[in-house]
Order: sequence, then structure tokens, then C-alpha cells
Amino acid sequence: MDKVCASAAEAVADIPDGASLAVGGFGLSGIPDTLIHALHEQGATALHVVSNNCGVDGQGLGVLLAAGRIARVTGSYVGENKEFARQYLSGELEVELVPQGTLAERLRAGGAGIPAFYTSAGVGTQVANGGLPWRYEADGSIAVASPAKEIRTFAGRRHVLEHGITTDFALVRAWRGDRHGNLVFRKAAANFNPLAAMAGRITIAEVEELVEPGELKPDAVHLPGIYVQQVVQLTPTQAADKQIEKRTVSL
Repeated sequence: MDKVCASAAEAVADIPDGASLAVGGFGLSGIPDTLIHALHEQGATALHVVSNNCGVDGQGLGVLLAAGRIARVTGSYVGENKEFARQYLSGELEVELVPQGTLAERLRAGGAGIPAFYTSAGVGTQVANGGLPWRYEADGSIAVASPAKEIRTFAGRRHVLEHGITTDFALVRAWRGDRHGNLVFRKAAANFNPLAAMAGRITIAEVEELVEPGELKPDAVHLPGIYVQQVVQLTPTQAADKQIEKRTVSL
């Protein structure tokens, strides 16, 4: 039952080339930064990443992207990352854009064992009708486009069929966790982290504070340990290192 790993390097050691990863975080808030850097050092490549966004230039998943380690991204936001845009438009990177709420539900559904669901989000657009560029050719033409999706009408309203997402691994960050893998997320870090953790077949969680089993009140647990296979305790320095995309100040 003790799921604690000695280090982040040990936790990500078995992630192979071509693996699919669900990664928590929203922008730079709640990203599993220590695990991402450990994976960068480990060297796995041709990764298929599912995350709200792909970090920013030089931070978060942007570290793996700049190193050419990511082959495909499923996400909902491509801004704040010039290298992401360059790779996508030049045909180096395949990108599946998904409405943000749909992406969240696809991850949750996958983790709950639900193969597919219907939603009205995206009906009447290329999300449902197909034709979104997934991959470009170097000359700017479309090499791979999204397929059309099944449409059904419920209560007089059209809905599009979306499939649940499961991945080989998940990397997430939590505020507190115990040795059994029960996790508590804090404030904005409770974004895509619980959903990504549910979707991963092997979920690795970095935690700012590690406690003993029984110290977390059952009602306080946001994600039960059944979804988590490995836990990495962060050092105080790692736990305090929380990046901000844009700092706004007033005089």
C-alpha cells in the first residue's frame, strides 16, 4: 500500500517512447513541474500528451516541447507558447483541439469507465462536422484533418458524440497526499489534476506535503488513492517553486 517513490526520476523511469500522458495544470497553475523535468532528463520521446495547454515557452510542458519530445497534443488552448505554434504550423506537431469543458469531461469519463457521451458543445462547428487541421504539411496545406462525429438529437436539441480519454500514464500535482495515494488539491491547482489522474492507467502524483495514512479526513480527500499508483514527495524548495505566467502589479 505504500506508494511513495524515492525520487521523481525513479517514478518516471518506466515511461517509454510513444507513451500517452494526461498532465494536470491550467497554464502554469498546478503543473507537475518536478515530474516534467524528471521526464525531460529521462529522455522519453514521441509522447502523446493530453493537457489543457502545453505550458509556455521554457516552462511546464514547454520544456518537453522545445526538446522535440512531444509528437501529439490533445488540448483546448494553444496560446502563450510560440514554439507550440511554430511546431504546429510547420507540420512538426499533431494537435487535436477540444472545447475545454469537453476535454475535462472526456478525461473524467475515461477515468470512470464511460466510453463515450453526448454533448451540445461544438455542434454546428468543425468540432462536430470535421475538418479541423490536426497536422499541417510543411507547405501549409492540411495533412490530417479531424473526422466528422456522430450527431444525435435529444429533446429537440442536437448533440455530438465524444469519446472518453484514457492514457498510459498521468502526471499530476497535489497539495497534500498520503502514502496510500489519497490526494487533496488546493485552490486553482484543483483544475485538470483530478481529471488527469483519473484518466491515467498509471498515475504519478507529486505532493507538496506527504502525510501518514489516516491523517487526511475522508471528507477532505478530493481523489482516492485507487487512482494513484506512485507518490513523489517534493522538497520544500520544489513545493515553493510555483511559476506565474503574467504578473500584474499596480502602483
